[in-house]
Order: sequence, then structure tokens, then C-alpha cells
Amino acid sequence: MHKILIEDIEKEPHKIYHCVFDEYIDELDCNISAVLDLKIQGEYISVVGNAKGKIPLICDRCLNQFEYDLNINIEEIYAKNSLYEEYSQEVELKQGQFITDLNGEKEIDIYDLLYQSVILSLPNKKVCGINCKEGMFVSDEETKVHDSRMDIFKTIKVERKD
Repeated sequence: MHKILIEDIEKEPHKIYHCVFDEYIDELDCNISAVLDLKIQGEYISVVGNAKGKIPLICDRCLNQFEYDLNINIEEIYAKNSLYEEYSQEVELKQGQFITDLNGEKEIDIYDLLYQSVILSLPNKKVCGINCKEGMFVSDEETKVHDSRMDIFKTIKVERKD
């Protein structure tokens, strides 16, 4: 059940569709469990919930693989009809105003929503833990990488002016 039809949401009492997602996402190489409520609010559909899982990452410091615990709060708003006609000129978006335009689509892809939410929630600096053996790969001769493009910098001489 990757896609939820908008008409199914509209048929639910109070126009709230409860969705449970527990599947493996190939592109992330992990299982994601999510509980989401999709609610019709006029011309918009709000998706609110939480997603959890463990995703394998490579540490930026020691280059070892580790599992990163995901716990993502999801708050997304979809516009049922195209917003392009409503905003024919430039409009400044403020915090909380980002809306995904379904552009007339009749369904919401939960798989894609969760994939994007996970990607956007990953840390910029991926570190395996507070006790990471930072820099071990630099001093370890077996794992040193030689990049011939950098050889030019070995010949540069810098004159110091004191």
C-alpha cells in the first residue's frame, strides 16, 4: 500500500485516513515503520505522523559503517489542485508555508513521502558515535588513499615573509 487515493480519504469519518506503513525501502537499504494520519482540509491534505527505522551510514570520520536511528516527525501539506494558477507571480514563502502541489493527481505516494523525509532528516556530518576513532584511516598505511591529482601540491614552495 504505497499510494493512498484522495477519494479514500474523503470517504473516511471526519475525512481522516489512518495509515500504517512498515516496509523495506530499497533506495535507503532499510526498513521504515510509520504511522500517519492523512486529513482533508478543504483544498489541502495534511499528513502528520512519525517514522522510525535504522539506516546504514558510513562515518565521515573513521569510514566504518554504522546504524543510524531514525525518529522523524512528519508534517506535510499537499494541495489537491495546482497552485501555479493561484500564484501567477513571485511569492515569498515563510516558515511552515511549503506545500507540495499534487497538480491534479488523485493519490499520495507514501513510499516517496517517507523516502524524502528520511533523506532530508539525515545529519550533514555522519559520525558513528562520540567515541569515534577519528583520523585512524589517515594514519593507517593500509587504508591511505593516494590521489595522483594532488601530487602537484608536493612541489609548491611557499616563501614566508616575517
